[in-house]
Amino acid sequence: MKKQVFNPYLPLWEYVPDGEPHVFGDRVYVYGSHDLASGCVFCLGDYVCWSAPVTDLSDWKFEGVIFPRMADPANKDGRMVLYAPDVTMGPDGKFYLYYVYDKVNFVSVAVSDSPAGPFKFYGYVHHKDGSRLGERKGDQVQFDPAVLTEGDKTYMYTAFCGHQMKDRIAAMATVLGPDMLTIEEEPRFIVPGDFYVEDASKARDEALKMGCPYDFAPTDSWTGFKGHEFFEASSIRKIGDTYYFVYSSSPMHELCYATSKSPTGGFVYGGVIVSNADLHIGTYKKADMPAAYGANNHGGIEKINGEWYIFYHRHTNGTWFSRQGCAEKIKVLPDGKIPQVEITSCGLNGAPLKGKGKYPAAIACNLFTEKPSIYVAPEFPHVTQDGRDREDGTPLEEKDSSYITGIVSGTTIGFKYFDFKSLGRISIFTRAYINGDFEVRTSIDGPVLGKISVESSNFWEKHSAEVKIPDGVSALYLTFKGSGGGQLRSIVLE
Repeated sequence: MKKQVFNPYLPLWEYVPDGEPHVFGDRVYVYGSHDLASGCVFCLGDYVCWSAPVTDLSDWKFEGVIFPRMADPANKDGRMVLYAPDVTMGPDGKFYLYYVYDKVNFVSVAVSDSPAGPFKFYGYVHHKDGSRLGERKGDQVQFDPAVLTEGDKTYMYTAFCGHQMKDRIAAMATVLGPDMLTIEEEPRFIVPGDFYVEDASKARDEALKMGCPYDFAPTDSWTGFKGHEFFEASSIRKIGDTYYFVYSSSPMHELCYATSKSPTGGFVYGGVIVSNADLHIGTYKKADMPAAYGANNHGGIEKINGEWYIFYHRHTNGTWFSRQGCAEKIKVLPDGKIPQVEITSCGLNGAPLKGKGKYPAAIACNLFTEKPSIYVAPEFPHVTQDGRDREDGTPLEEKDSSYITGIVSGTTIGFKYFDFKSLGRISIFTRAYINGDFEVRTSIDGPVLGKISVESSNFWEKHSAEVKIPDGVSALYLTFKGSGGGQLRSIVLE
């Protein structure tokens, strides 16, 4: 690769969550919604696209705005925001963008001759009588569409099932015809929401009561989803003869998967692929300990240059509304299972980061205090930035700066992984009212290998200490012990 790549894999000023990666030709394209730094709600931006050569996942190119939020006749006044989209190549070789707005209950479609857009409004997913899916009596809520095209058929997956919502039954699979809009097969319920996970017959009764005309896929395996029921964030891929339905589960921070030999039913729960709080991972901590501040999650899997990856997002700015795309390499085992992977700082890099050089603190994958929490909140330490949202390519430290703020005594900041060689010194850049020491470790509960003393400063100042870390691949943890509250912009390994 031309350079190293971190998590998040896009520039630190970019906020593209809900990432759906797709390889078209010799490039991978990531489609997602578009948050803003310190956004007041989700998805305030237009759709943008980033792409990279499949042979160099460090070389991301900004493709620009591919679909403005006011390009759909339903949103001429711009009062609605664009939620998570997906893209598929139709039987005609054109590229189709499926999306929903936040205040309506139908799926829109835009089309382009190029996977990089721009896309033009095309139409709405509709029944054969012309009525839009989601607006007929008994229709379920349409949300976060995912699409997969095989031959003349496109399989579309939608739904939102909030906690204990009686009127939201399950994720749905709908079959569209070659025009990419017309429904050929009515939606079928495939993966249950948490209200119905233990009783499929109750779901049938409620659907009939609501006048919902949808069919049910085989439901004898629904109880296997207990604790990991469908919440939102549908995503679909096919590996060999097996369909992988990836989704955000009821705890929200997980991306789980279910498999079936059919695209429209028989899905069986597989497991968790990634948690943006790193729950369930017990290799470097206790499995029930959250090591990052998570919340909702959305992404997809994709095979890129022979390797499989999971794309997901993390939360920044102490809010749910400023999310950034991350990715990890995964394994699809011979039996079809996908083991859960750790969240890391090196992500798409393909190897640990070099154990020498300057790194932004914002690539930390672990962040917690003495009382860890699963969910993000303003009072916890978090990544933020000075300046504004921008996409003009200006280097961060010349104009804006991303950094970790809210650091108090007991805060631990972790980076995974570095390949250390002859490391003798670590420097950090801090500011604000902070006085004390950053203890250096290579594991959360490991011995203190050095201490970097810091003091209150109105501007960014460099603090250094001699630190000997054994050669080899390991994590780097900085735990602050002291008084006040401060900020960390970067670390320098020397």
